[in-house]
Amino acid sequence: MPAELIDRIYECSVVPELWPSVLDDLATLTEARGGLLFSARKALYWTASGAVRDVFDEYVADGWFTRCSRRVCLMGQSQPSFFVEQDFWSEDELDADPIYRDFFRPRGLGWSAGTGLKIPTGDNIVFSVEREFGRGPIEQTYVDRLNELRPHLSRSAMVSARLELQRVQGAAEALTALRLPALVADSAGRVIEANALIETLPERIRFGADNRLVLPDKRANDQWLAALAAIETPGSEACSIPLRDAHGRASMVLHVMPIKRSAHDIFGQSYALLMITPVAGDRAPSAEIMQSLFDLTPQEARVAGGLATGRTLEEIAAAGDVAMTTVRSQLRRVLEKTGCTRQAEVVALLSSVAIGPG
Repeated sequence: MPAELIDRIYECSVVPELWPSVLDDLATLTEARGGLLFSARKALYWTASGAVRDVFDEYVADGWFTRCSRRVCLMGQSQPSFFVEQDFWSEDELDADPIYRDFFRPRGLGWSAGTGLKIPTGDNIVFSVEREFGRGPIEQTYVDRLNELRPHLSRSAMVSARLELQRVQGAAEALTALRLPALVADSAGRVIEANALIETLPERIRFGADNRLVLPDKRANDQWLAALAAIETPGSEACSIPLRDAHGRASMVLHVMPIKRSAHDIFGQSYALLMITPVAGDRAPSAEIMQSLFDLTPQEARVAGGLATGRTLEEIAAAGDVAMTTVRSQLRRVLEKTGCTRQAEVVALLSSVAIGPG
């Protein structure tokens, strides 16, 4: 996947007026007419490619959005992936669906690939690309391309959603608008600016010599420094770091995102944005939450979910009809991404993670 496109996706996080251009690129990547981004928490915020903007102005203004079964289907999926119409409906069902019959098809559309993102902060986000009806359904090859980009889209949209898809004027305004503990740092880990919520975490976040961020959890601190070192790499991606308490339980998750391109106009010479999501331990995490927190692929989330519910690797392999070597490889990636060294540690960590107040 082009590093330049990934950088532009992260640029959109705090420069949301650039999303239509990125959505255009997603549409080109999938031979579609245009792309969409919807974000909802207490209110609906959305943006779209210019080629489909007028169509979706009607879609929202005339109440089609609230009646659309596609959105409900996407948000109801536990697997973190893009889906197409054939994943939900037969041809006859599509022909009879008022949304497709009376809205999309009369406007030349009717095929899409979309995904629902349940962000740990409580924001619900939908991405989709919309294709001309005459072109036919979106092929699996194109869905796979979108899935490669999905973790990047998820991270960037999480920030955009907190900012209500509005551009901010500077670092202080951006960090305050996130309404979560957050800071920006340079490549050496020196904190350039932080919001007031960081000050509520004195036992978890400390500042050392030269105002460098220091995490008392050594493993998390090592991951933080490694993430900073990777920021300079073209196409570097976000990562998530579980921060454990004295008992080894995950108490919060640190989301590290590169600051790219024109985002420097807002954050100056900062290299990374760190945003912190609190977690609680009253229920096991769902697959999509694990994927969102720890950047797991759909396959890795399936393995992690199986472990969290007590399945053995053999049972996970049999349930997914995949080879044990594949499952072991996916487990190694889960260990890397969650900062764990042993399988039992993954189980303990994931069993302690759930969504807390955002």
